[in-house]
Amino acid sequence: MAEPAPAAAGASDPTKEPSKNALKKAQKEKEKAEKKAAAKARELAERQKKEAADAEDVSKDSYGELPLTGSKDFKVTGTKREDLSQIADFEDKEITFRAWVENARVQSAKLAFLNLRQGLNTVQAVVAASEKLSKQMVKFSGNVSTESTVAVTGLVKRVKEPIKSATIKDFEIHIQKLFVESKAEVPLPLQVEDAERPIPSEGLGEDDSKQEESDGRPLVGLNTRLNNRTIDLRAKINHAIFIIKGGVCALFQEFLSQKGFILMQTPKILGSASEGGASVFEVKYFDRPACLAQSPQFYKQMLIASRFQKVMEIGPVFRAENSNTARHLTEFTGLDLEMEFQEHYYEVVGVLEELMLFIFTELNKRYKKETDLVRSVYHVDEFKLPEAGKVPRIPFSEGIQMLRDAGEDLNDYDDLSTPQEKKLGRLVLEKYGSDFYTLDQFPLAVRPAYTMPSPHDPKYSNSYDMFMRGQEICSGAQRIHDAELLSKQMREHDPPIDPNGAGTKDYVDSFRYGCPPHGGGGFGLERIVQFWLGLPNIRMASLFPRDPVRVTP
Repeated sequence: MAEPAPAAAGASDPTKEPSKNALKKAQKEKEKAEKKAAAKARELAERQKKEAADAEDVSKDSYGELPLTGSKDFKVTGTKREDLSQIADFEDKEITFRAWVENARVQSAKLAFLNLRQGLNTVQAVVAASEKLSKQMVKFSGNVSTESTVAVTGLVKRVKEPIKSATIKDFEIHIQKLFVESKAEVPLPLQVEDAERPIPSEGLGEDDSKQEESDGRPLVGLNTRLNNRTIDLRAKINHAIFIIKGGVCALFQEFLSQKGFILMQTPKILGSASEGGASVFEVKYFDRPACLAQSPQFYKQMLIASRFQKVMEIGPVFRAENSNTARHLTEFTGLDLEMEFQEHYYEVVGVLEELMLFIFTELNKRYKKETDLVRSVYHVDEFKLPEAGKVPRIPFSEGIQMLRDAGEDLNDYDDLSTPQEKKLGRLVLEKYGSDFYTLDQFPLAVRPAYTMPSPHDPKYSNSYDMFMRGQEICSGAQRIHDAELLSKQMREHDPPIDPNGAGTKDYVDSFRYGCPPHGGGGFGLERIVQFWLGLPNIRMASLFPRDPVRVTP
């Protein structure tokens, strides 16, 4: 029998024990496999635990994020939504309402608090774990992002101590259901609570957001706010401002409608500049140039010539003036009226004064809550009103003398600067006890060419301005209603205006066919709101303000 062949050099001996390196490698592989198996086991256990917890979540159908309203997954419930302003009517009752989250915080695993807002009302809401409300719901509710829109169902409960952090002091909501209708992304570009505080003293600078209040909280600058206006406008103070602004318009129409005025809408696109000034915005109108209206003045008067005895308008006014001040805008809202009078232009002045006293009085009555809210931030003295029929009506010459007596250097026919107007306002308040007054008989040279010269002195005119807190809100006059006199005054005006020009001929010609004596005035809506509330900048009274540097958003 043949001998077995010798083993090849280097071949392993099956009878020989494994090397130490091989044993270590095998041990590592074993440990790695055991760790992987343990991790899978833990993952499975966690998943089973979560599934078990979800199965035990008694509130799983009472909270969460809703599908997009109107989407294919959204289901209409038809549940009535309540208004928080009527919350006292629902004591110890269940209500459902929409609100948005001012803040939410988890107090503990079993308790969360939310501040919810609806309009100008805020209410404290409580989410407390119980046999019927899960810890998972508490955690979800306390972590809803600020400014998210939510649908809430809860019990209205009276509290023992007034709640300081909400406008609704005597009641809170014990939440039973909370669904997020629209989730707010975080972080916000601007905190709404910062927009509730006053703007820095400068107001127009880009770096003014670095200022702080005495408590160390930031004062966010006006530019930052306007650049993020949709967030800024959410502030309760801003809602109050624009509720009041809408109220002024409503009161304007209410009063004048009762006086027989007809609401009109005049053109805002004109074929050429109508009032002779260079401060117009030019636009391309198909294949020819046009411009935006500086005022409805010519059309108001043409309507009087058309036998409409009293007309009013609320509409946009465009002024291409490079005025970067706290009381100028390049687009603002004009409250305009024009009326024929019987014998004297004071008939018109009387209507204007009565109109403003009505607006002021009704703002105090109907919009006191909103007025007080804004004035609590911008601390301003109460607006002093004269008695009905006793509005100070001061001749321009008397106003000049009052300023001279107070140390101002003025000529008889000088127009007043803004500081001089404010100073005169303080002097009038001191002498007459009124923040509202009329300055009458202005120098003719500082008024428009269609202004009727004064019969007492041809250097003066039958014109007037009205003031709030020493700042102009209205400019008005008796208008020239004779075509020949109007043409003469236009040619002699500085700068001269051609009565036969493209933007003026139709206007001048309208007086050739018989027109009654008439007058009127134009108010700046934003100025009325600004001075009534004591706002430091007119841009705060404009939703999306336009000035020489701002055309967005």
